[in-house]
Amino acid sequence: MVLLGIETSCDDTATALVADGRDVLASVSTNQDAFHAKYGGIVPEIASRRHVALLSAAVEDALGRANLALPQINGVAVTRGPGLIGSLVVGVASAKALAFALGKPLYGVNHLHGHIFAPFLDRSDPPPYPFLALLVSGGHSQLVAVESATGMRIIGRTHDDAAGEAFDKTARLLGLPYPGGPELDRLAQRGNPRAHAFPRHRPAADSLDLSFSGLKTSVRYFLESPAGRDAKHEDVAASFQAAVVDVLMARLHAAYKRGNYRAVILSGGVAANSALQTAFRTWSDRNDVTVFIPPPQYCTDNAAMVAAAAYHQRDVARVDPLTLSADPNLPFEFASLA
Repeated sequence: MVLLGIETSCDDTATALVADGRDVLASVSTNQDAFHAKYGGIVPEIASRRHVALLSAAVEDALGRANLALPQINGVAVTRGPGLIGSLVVGVASAKALAFALGKPLYGVNHLHGHIFAPFLDRSDPPPYPFLALLVSGGHSQLVAVESATGMRIIGRTHDDAAGEAFDKTARLLGLPYPGGPELDRLAQRGNPRAHAFPRHRPAADSLDLSFSGLKTSVRYFLESPAGRDAKHEDVAASFQAAVVDVLMARLHAAYKRGNYRAVILSGGVAANSALQTAFRTWSDRNDVTVFIPPPQYCTDNAAMVAAAAYHQRDVARVDPLTLSADPNLPFEFASLA
């Protein structure tokens, strides 16, 4: 079963062809960093217009790489939310047009569910249910108990900034270019993570929730202080990054101890962070836990994960009608069961 995946939830125009929810036949992704860099962040209107300009070519590119023609696909999977409404509308409209023209099933996918299924790609031994997922990206940071393809429950979430958002904002404080997260990671690799004692958020004893807004503010106040003006930026970056990783791993460990999980996955754009990956693998070795991390190209937003989610959820998901609409605030619960 070959599905065409389309992902336009933010500023990456992505398409993919995936067989049986696992084998990636082609994956195409075009970022818009050059268009947003001078603004220091994503401009929604620019993002949606770039999707309009790029999406048709991205579909053709994926088909060419997979040596397939459109009539050979078995369905169209598209991110319907959450995300930027203008960007989502472009992808959903294109997917509906393709499904109608081809007479193929249409599957509207939750973007966050896509990240859950990213570790299933290009491997013969996918994560076994039930597993615990740590999903960390620019817009979301949450812990998810995954019982089945559609039985997912958020057990911990951020109260304010997501981890990736905190990375980007702190990178801006350090004068790093956009996109800031990867730049901060590279800078931190040259610094001392114990140079500065930035705070770690500690929730109530029974909570698994996260918060990074206070950490970001602490870095800002430090940089404005006399000591901060003379501090090495690589040490500030490394110390900030260490604080984020400590909080994420502490919450992950607490969540794992409360459940009966067979594996743990790390997914989302921040999953590509070098310090977090090192801490995650070290934790796995110390606790004898089976863990899964997608390859870097499937950590960030991509269409292969969208096609994978549609495939694995298809047995209980009805085929969506051609009246499917984009939903920037799509809830995490499996919408097709509502």
